[in-house]
Amino acid sequence: MQMPVGGAMRVVRLLKGVLVLAGVGWAMLAAAQSASPGKSQANAQKTEKAQKGPSSAQASSRLATDKSQGARGAKGAKVDRGLKPRSDARSQRTAQKDGSGKKAPAGATVRRLKSSSGVVNAQSVTRTSSGPARTSFGQRAGLHDTADPLDLRSSVALVIDQDTQQVLFSKNPDAVLPIASITKLMTAMVVLEAGQSLDEQLLITQDDVDTEKGSGSRLRVGSTLSRGDMLHLALMASENRAANALGRHYPGGLKVFVEAMNRKARSLGMTNTRYVEPTGLSSANQSSAHDLSVLVRAASEHQLIRELSTTADANVNVGSRSMQFRNTNGLIRNPSWEIGLQKTGYISEAGRCVVMQAQLAGRKLIMVLLDSAGRYSRIGDAERLRNWITHSVPAAQAATAPAPGG
Repeated sequence: MQMPVGGAMRVVRLLKGVLVLAGVGWAMLAAAQSASPGKSQANAQKTEKAQKGPSSAQASSRLATDKSQGARGAKGAKVDRGLKPRSDARSQRTAQKDGSGKKAPAGATVRRLKSSSGVVNAQSVTRTSSGPARTSFGQRAGLHDTADPLDLRSSVALVIDQDTQQVLFSKNPDAVLPIASITKLMTAMVVLEAGQSLDEQLLITQDDVDTEKGSGSRLRVGSTLSRGDMLHLALMASENRAANALGRHYPGGLKVFVEAMNRKARSLGMTNTRYVEPTGLSSANQSSAHDLSVLVRAASEHQLIRELSTTADANVNVGSRSMQFRNTNGLIRNPSWEIGLQKTGYISEAGRCVVMQAQLAGRKLIMVLLDSAGRYSRIGDAERLRNWITHSVPAAQAATAPAPGG
C-alpha cells in the first residue's frame, strides 16, 4: 500500500523539524558544558583549600589557644600557627597602612583585599611569624652556663641576710645586666626624698607614652592621678607611664631626675649601676645583684615603699573612673610568703627579674634574681631558694656557684 504524495511530504517536513530542534538542544548543552569548567574548577579549588589548611576562623581559634597556653617567645612576638609566614621582604614590614589610611598594629602583616572591580578596599591583618627569639644580655654572655646547686633558671642570684650581711646563696653576683622595672625602686626613693606633695595631681601626657618598646598602658593620655597614686601604680603594677610622669614632674624635669637617680646610686656605693630613665624600659638601665641588694636594703627603710610595693591589688581613681590594678608579683598573694618589699621587672634584654625582702626561717633576707629564662621561672627559682633555705641551710652555711667555666 503506497502513501499518498501529500502525506509523504508532511512526514518529511515533520522529521526536519525534529532534527532542527535536536540540533538547538545539542548546541545549548554544549554551551552549558563549556561554561561549567570554571565553576567546577573554582569549587575544586575551594575544596582543595579546605583540605590543605584551616579557615580564618580556625586560625583565629588556634591563635587564641596558643595565647592562653602562654606560647614561649620574645615579648611582643605573636605567633599565628594557622597561617604560614611569608619569607619575602614585604611580609616583614610592620606598621603598614591599610585602605583607610590608618596604620596597622606594629608587627602585623597587612594583606590588601581587592573588590570585584579590582579596587583595594579592605585589609586583613594577620599575626607575624615569631622570627628569631630575642636573647637576653645574660644569655649572650654565657651566664646561663653557670651551674648552681639548685639548678636555677636565673643566670644571676643572690640571697643575703639583711642583718648580718651573710651571703647564703650567690651566682654571678657581680655581672652587670639590664634590670628592667626594678629601676622603679630607685625612682620611688628619689621621689620620696625630694619631699614633693603626694596629693598633687599629675597629668599623663604624650611624653609618657613608651617609644622604647611600644608597650601599652591602662593610663590614657590626659588622665590625672595624684603623685601618691602614680607612685603606687609604679611599684605595685609596674605602670611605666606613671613612673615616667613622676620623673617629668620632678623639680628641673626628667633630665635632672635621672641625674638624681645616679647620684643616689653613687651615694649608696652602687658602683656598677647606671640609669638613663625612670621606668626600666631601656636596656641601658643596668646594675649587678650585689648593687641591687644595696638598693633593696635602702628602699626598705621607706615604710611607704614597703606598703605600696606589697599591695596585692587596689582600686585607683583615674580621672572620673575607678580602676583595679594587681600586683605583678604573684608571690604577694601566696600566704606562705612573708614579703616586706618587692619589685619585678621584664624586658627581653633583661629576662625575668625580681628583688624581694622576705622573712624566711626566722631571718630577714634580701633575694635578687636576674635574667630568668621562662615566664614563671623567677617565681619557681624563688620557691626553690625558699625551700632550700628553710629546710637545708644551717645558720652559718653559704652556697656559691662557680664562675662561668669554673
